[in-house]
This record gives sequence, structure tokens and C-alpha cells, in this order.
Amino acid sequence: MPTLLSTKMLTLSQKELLLNAGLGFVEYDFITTKAVAFETPKEIKNLIFTSQNAVRFFFEKMPVSDLIHTAVFCVGEKTEATLIAKKLNVVEKGSNATELAHKIANNHKEKDFLFICGEQRREELPSILKKNTIHFEELTVYKTIENSTHIARAFDGVLFFSPSAVQSYMSRNSIKMQHCFCIGNTTANTVAKYTNQITIANKSTIENVIVQAVKYFK
Repeated sequence: MPTLLSTKMLTLSQKELLLNAGLGFVEYDFITTKAVAFETPKEIKNLIFTSQNAVRFFFEKMPVSDLIHTAVFCVGEKTEATLIAKKLNVVEKGSNATELAHKIANNHKEKDFLFICGEQRREELPSILKKNTIHFEELTVYKTIENSTHIARAFDGVLFFSPSAVQSYMSRNSIKMQHCFCIGNTTANTVAKYTNQITIANKSTIENVIVQAVKYFK
């Protein structure tokens, strides 16, 4: 039976996708996130979220009721679903940060934005906004912490969900013959420094990463 290593803990339904396909797995959180202190903005502009973590940590301090009429821009289906569940007004969604940045540049250039992010946020979105002279400010609400461990046993595949998790994994482990399944291009680009045995999910969801693994080992 093929066995996989998931570099983050999975939900029960995600585990069942693997078990029902006859795949064994081990899971471990190679990164953790922690809130950082931030001042709540005096003036709320159009909000940009590129991760569920940014949504979670921002709204731990900011009342949702204050933002019901604020336009929100986000990356990913899960982030969108989290925002909609809070009854927030999602105006644009991108499958990745680059796609969202281009949608903002093409359709909302005249607006001002507040980009809610983590300390290790990627450069793609800010770079595109700056290039298109779109005014935005950044608000850092969390940081990512490596939680690496050495995994002694061998696996047939590894599931990666962020560049930070790849870096944490590689700090104490190696990739030899394992096939790597990645949630998106930025994660895959980091993995590509170590192997070309890579499959990228069709959608930026944990479930689709698992689906790709199931298809590969079927």
C-alpha cells in the first residue's frame, strides 16, 4: 500500500479521501502560525486577504459587524467561503495572488486597499499593485514558525501546502524518490529546488492535492 506524508494535519474528511482510496499516511504540522500585535485601522479600506490565516487572525481583533459593507478581495475558494460565512462582501476572487492582483489592476485601479497578511507574505501581489500605481497599505497580523522534525521512515509521496512547509521539511529531511504533490505554483517552485517529481493541484485546496495523489497512485 502506498504511503504518504502530509506536511500538515488533515481534517477527518480529508483523511477519509486517502483511506477510501487505499492510501496510508502520516501527518505532521511542519509549520505553525501565531498572532502578532497590530493596531486596528482607523479607516477601513477595501480589504485584501490571500490566506485563511490572515482572515482568522484579523477577525480575532476586528469585529465583523464593522465591516459588513466593506468590499473584500481574496485568494482561494476556502478563503472566500470563510469570508462569505462571515457575511462579508467578496467582490473579487483569484485562484492565486498573481491572478487576484491582475483583477484588481484591471477592474479596481482607482480604489485604495488594505492588504492583510503574514510576516512572510509573497511579493507577487504587492509588486503588481505597485507596478500599476494602486494605492495600498499592508497590515501584518500573524507570523509563520517552522516546526520541523526528522521523519525516519520512507514514504512514496509527500503533500506540500506552502513554501514555508517545504523549507521546514527540508531543514531536517530530504527528498529522494518520493513524488511531491503541491497546492500551487509557488509551493511547487520551492519543491523544484530539490526534485522534478512534482504534481500541482488543479485547484488551490487541500482536497485537490489529495485527489492528485489518489490519481497518481491508483
